[in-house]
Amino acid sequence: MSSSTYPFTAIVGMDDMRLGLLLNAISPSIGGVLVRGEKGTAKTTTVRALAALLPEVVTVTGCRFSCDPAAPDPHCPDGPHAGGDADDAGAARPARMVELPVGASEDRLVGSLDIERALGEGVKAFEPGLLAAAHRGVLYVDEVNLLGDHLVDSLLDAAATGVSSVEREGVSVRHASRFLLVGTMNPEEGELRPQLLDRFGLTVEVAASRETEERVEVVRRRLAFDEDPASFAAKWAPEEDALRERIAAARALLPGVRLGDGALRRIAAVCAGFEVDGMRADIVTARTSAALAAWAGRTDVTTADVRQAALLSLPHRRRRNPFDAPGLDEDRLDEILAGFEDEEPEPEPEPDGPEPDGDGPEGPEGPDDGPGGGPDGGPDGGGRPPQDAGDGPAATTDDVPPQRQEPGHEPARQEASASGSDDGGEAPAVAAAEPFRTRRFTVPGLGEGADGRRSRALTAHGRTTGARRPRGGALSKLHLAATVQAAAPHQRARGRGGPGLVVRRDDLREAVREGREGNLVLFVVDASGSMAARKRMSAVKGAVLSLLMDAYQRRDKIGMVTFRGTGATVALPPTSSVEAGAARLEKLPTGGRTPLAAGLLQAHEVLRVERMRDPSRRPLLVVVTDGRATGGVEPLARAARAAGLLAGSGIASVVVDCEAGPVRLGLAGELGRALGGPVVTLDDLRAENVSALVRTVRNTDSRRAA
Repeated sequence: MSSSTYPFTAIVGMDDMRLGLLLNAISPSIGGVLVRGEKGTAKTTTVRALAALLPEVVTVTGCRFSCDPAAPDPHCPDGPHAGGDADDAGAARPARMVELPVGASEDRLVGSLDIERALGEGVKAFEPGLLAAAHRGVLYVDEVNLLGDHLVDSLLDAAATGVSSVEREGVSVRHASRFLLVGTMNPEEGELRPQLLDRFGLTVEVAASRETEERVEVVRRRLAFDEDPASFAAKWAPEEDALRERIAAARALLPGVRLGDGALRRIAAVCAGFEVDGMRADIVTARTSAALAAWAGRTDVTTADVRQAALLSLPHRRRRNPFDAPGLDEDRLDEILAGFEDEEPEPEPEPDGPEPDGDGPEGPEGPDDGPGGGPDGGPDGGGRPPQDAGDGPAATTDDVPPQRQEPGHEPARQEASASGSDDGGEAPAVAAAEPFRTRRFTVPGLGEGADGRRSRALTAHGRTTGARRPRGGALSKLHLAATVQAAAPHQRARGRGGPGLVVRRDDLREAVREGREGNLVLFVVDASGSMAARKRMSAVKGAVLSLLMDAYQRRDKIGMVTFRGTGATVALPPTSSVEAGAARLEKLPTGGRTPLAAGLLQAHEVLRVERMRDPSRRPLLVVVTDGRATGGVEPLARAARAAGLLAGSGIASVVVDCEAGPVRLGLAGELGRALGGPVVTLDDLRAENVSALVRTVRNTDSRRAA
């Protein structure tokens, strides 16, 4: 073990996380672990410490793709290898833990071809990627929820098939890529794409301990490691060896574990009772139950094994919509399993052997050795949104009484009074109406931001629209026709004498592809008393919630500014966590005056700062208001100037007109014209209404043509 590796047995607490990792070390077919938790909870340290516990891997000598000498990959680019060759016993090496950076390119993940040699010599000169390096080892993705779609697609293909494929203009390379997938994420930074979420066999929640003595022990051990890593590792080496032996013993016992019909019925009843989609949950729960029995030294699976397995394998498969946090009702789980109590077999006695568990250097705290694998009711937290409701400076309006009443002010004041929210009052938060599928709003022009599903952009994927020289010397997608066209005029001067095309680096052209990008959708929500009138806020919240769901599906970042009373507040700074936006929206209070100008100015400041942080991500401003403005001197004029400032900055915008009732002032329309963006009503947001309108127009045009 490297002296720089923190010992697995020295990690304090987090029983569920360690148990999940150990079960996958015993039975890699479980499919990996997703670790969800707040920042600073040693997620990465624990995962890296696992590598030292994995058994060695025997590979074909000189093979860059870690082929097993007993069963080599027939498609290996370094092959063919002679299977079972007695002259080549292979070379043993430690199992690898390969880290996939969030910002990695697709070529770095799947590998890349030497295009010059492929065109000039007709050979498959392939440089292996991370999927090849992770074969028969661990692929670790930190902040997996921030992984780009193009990487997720390649990762899903390899995880599902066990094979990585690289296709480049008629040149095809395939190699085996079977790995233990481990990911960590902070839910505050956004949730995980459902297709990838389901690929993780188990999920665990971690949170920092609230026990004083345990926190003291964490700090004490960390300081000791920093002071002398080699001595610290040597101190824990006996416990590491004992744990490694126990994993090996559980692996050897696993084939003999009996998963009888009774256990299978329990598993099926639990999965059906929680209405999980598909059959992957049943299979993963069965494999986890068997691994738990082997870990406890038994050959029979008990109800306790099934219960613990369900707590690890089902929570992330129960999400019914993007804003549902993973979780499992343990009372409901116990109720389902209660009907099988009479069928419980007698557990076999625990085998004698080294136990790595304890509470200090002589007997360190290790993984739980019982079938439960940890204390009842795992750690809380890990999915909480930030608690501060206002993370930016509040823009305020003047407190000077208005000199003159502008149109629209008096109705706003009357409606606020009718709703029970006068200038100084506050109405309680109301629940959002049922969300719906919204129409898609886009940012005009062609961007170059992160891959997403909203606005047009130049991306690494999509339809080919042209060719250009490679940027920064790295070739992404070869444009074959353009490359040949660039090299053809120079063949005679380069002395071409054979069938191959003489290609130089200056001839290479990459394809220019157009796809879609994710944007920063900043919501500016009017929470004043006029919005609370006639119980309008429930419909407004339902509309914003629908737009949030649309942003989640289109891979956008989101932010939220609210204004009411005397100023505006950044309710949610720009983030990838759409769930946090939904939580803030649910608790949004209403009441008071309508400082529209303050809301627009606060939005301008948020976008200005965010543009410096992420200049390639284009913003889309969504203003949800009835257009009224009250408070301060000439509030409507000030709002118009603020809107002009946003329009002058080139910020694309949409105004959602929330005005209702028989008498309408049309102030939201004036705001939309000042911002230079479209104005839609709450009904216009619905995608089905837009589709119906398009069909009506087309039918009318057809009748006219006939």
